Amino acid sequence: MPVPDLPVGAPPATPPATPTAPAPTGPRSGLDPAIAARLRRGADGLVAAVVRQHDSGEVLMVAWMDDEALHRTLTTGRATYWSRSRREYWVKGATSGHHQYVRSVSLDCDGDALLVSVDQVGPACHTGNRSCFADHLPVTGLHDPATAPSEHPATAQSNPAHVRPETPAVTR
Repeated sequence: MPVPDLPVGAPPATPPATPTAPAPTGPRSGLDPAIAARLRRGADGLVAAVVRQHDSGEVLMVAWMDDEALHRTLTTGRATYWSRSRREYWVKGATSGHHQYVRSVSLDCDGDALLVSVDQVGPACHTGNRSCFADHLPVTGLHDPATAPSEHPATAQSNPAHVRPETPAVTR
C-alpha cells in the first residue's frame, strides 16, 4: 500500500555560507540513543547511505543522512536524506514520484556507512537512469578472470590459509 508523501523541510530563509555546512544534529533528533552512539559521522555530521534494490542487490545511489534523517527513515519506512546543497531533508520520491520503500537498514562494521535496502519505484537517479552508477569507467588492470583470488600472488602471500570455495559465493 502506498504511503503518502511526507512534507519536505522548507528552504532556508537565507542561502547557506557553504553547501557542506553541518546538518542539524543533537537533541532535536528522535533517533534511538543506542543507534546514535554507534554512528561515526564525518565532520559535517553526516553518514554515507549506500542504497540498493533489496531483491537484486543492484546499487542504486549514494546519499547522506544525519541522525534525524536516519530516524525518519527507520520510523516511516520511506528513505529520507539530508541534501548538502539545499540544506534540507528530502524524502525520495516526494517530488519525482520515484519512491524508495525501505526494507532494511544495516550499519557497516566501522559505523560510518549505512546500507539501505529498498523497493525502488521508477529510476533512482535524477538523470532518469535506474541507477546513479551508469557511467562505467575503463579498468585496464584486469587479471585473468579464470584466476581465483586464492591463486593470485598478492592474495596468496597475504592470506595463505584462504581456501577456494567449491561453488561461487552468492551475495544477497
